[in-house]
Amino acid sequence: MMTLPGKTTRREWLQRSSLGFGTLALAHLLQRDGLLAAQGAGGTDARPRPGHFAGQARSVIVLLQMGGPSQVDLFDPKPELQKRGGQKHPGQVESFQPGSNDNLLMASPFRFRKHGRCGMELCELLPHLGGVVDELCMVRSMYSDNNNHPQAMRCLNTGKIFPGRPTLGAWVSYALGTENQNLPAYIVLRDPDGYGSGGGTTLWENGWLPAHFRGTELQSRGAAVLHLHPSAPLPQGVQRNQLEALAKLNEERRKRYPTESDLEARLRNYELAARMQLHAEKLLDLAQETPATRKLYGLDNPVTENFGTRCLMARRLVERGVRFVQVLAPIATGGWDHHSDLKKGITRVCPQVDQPSAALIRDLKQRGLLDSTIVVWTGEFGRLPITQGGTGRDHNRHGFTLLLAGGGFRAGYVHGATDEFGYKAVKDRVSCPSLLATLLHQLGIDHTRLSYQHHGREETLTDAPVTGATVVEGLLQNSQSGA
Repeated sequence: MMTLPGKTTRREWLQRSSLGFGTLALAHLLQRDGLLAAQGAGGTDARPRPGHFAGQARSVIVLLQMGGPSQVDLFDPKPELQKRGGQKHPGQVESFQPGSNDNLLMASPFRFRKHGRCGMELCELLPHLGGVVDELCMVRSMYSDNNNHPQAMRCLNTGKIFPGRPTLGAWVSYALGTENQNLPAYIVLRDPDGYGSGGGTTLWENGWLPAHFRGTELQSRGAAVLHLHPSAPLPQGVQRNQLEALAKLNEERRKRYPTESDLEARLRNYELAARMQLHAEKLLDLAQETPATRKLYGLDNPVTENFGTRCLMARRLVERGVRFVQVLAPIATGGWDHHSDLKKGITRVCPQVDQPSAALIRDLKQRGLLDSTIVVWTGEFGRLPITQGGTGRDHNRHGFTLLLAGGGFRAGYVHGATDEFGYKAVKDRVSCPSLLATLLHQLGIDHTRLSYQHHGREETLTDAPVTGATVVEGLLQNSQSGA
């Protein structure tokens, strides 16, 4: 920019004024308006954009098992726990609720079986997942920062336990946009019976990112998208005229209040809703699936129909370019939070999720989508190896297991280990922020570079300088570390 002698440009004035804080304000305004040169991934709209480098995966499906599945009863067999059940734990165990004061070890009531070429061991109640173990990457060394459901869920989804932070799905949508402009980038498929105890809608919030990166709920019972059509029929052309008039009013409002993120999101959602009227119902119509596919997911069985419907919807969504889908486990039987009657509880919930989870992996594989789709099966923490009240297990943040499939993760592989009783992760430990860093890496995103300015600080999902988050190379197909 040229200046006349003795004149000062606006940019120079901002740089010189208030110790340079004017430059920060200018950068924020330029970033908000999409005029600041992008430093890799990240954008203010839903258009598809590249990451920092070529990623193995293009989309993510998270099968969120709220409540805290018991790792020692499902995925992490412990012969010493079986041998010493009823005896006192030799060390001090951190409990969350009353009832575990006696510190007595409780053997698992279930048997484990080896599956597949890799010989991975799973609980006898998970035969369908046992059939796809050669596609699974099992992480037995996860740990969290908190023992309470909402805080632990936030740690898993946002990297920290504090409320108000953007979730993984919001960050991925901000980073990469979506390949389908007729559907939201980030879709949530919760149990139609409710939200459960894991934090409700905070599990898919946008935090300080623009509001249109928040997860959008779709229904799996009845109409997938509510209020998509007028309640009463309108003459031809009337609705189009109404939408055009509304668009003009919205644009005037947008210009008058350019800094309102919530307003911008609402306007964009109106525009998206108009496009969804033309495309969404067909995309989400499961009747178009073959009888064999519907049976694969268990839609013919009332036990599996709930979760199976949403797993099948998730496959259809990523198949059509949706970037991030979050599927919440059924809540009717209390989910995985077994403080008492653990044997009965696990026996009831496993059949609800086992077949649909395995079906999703099989279906993605046979359609050639598994290599480019990351599937995550996880709860927020695990359970203690000691008994709570004689029949249950309390929360355990120190060690839990999750499953990964596709997207360049090592198949037929078990990573890390807990101690002899399954209480603490002791080998190749993986924190929640490091898990998030690794998921971003597989999408072609550098977790240290994907940022958004908030209160004068460049915020990131993992906040690596504070959390110590790193990409866990040992989980990846191209890793050179030992099996």
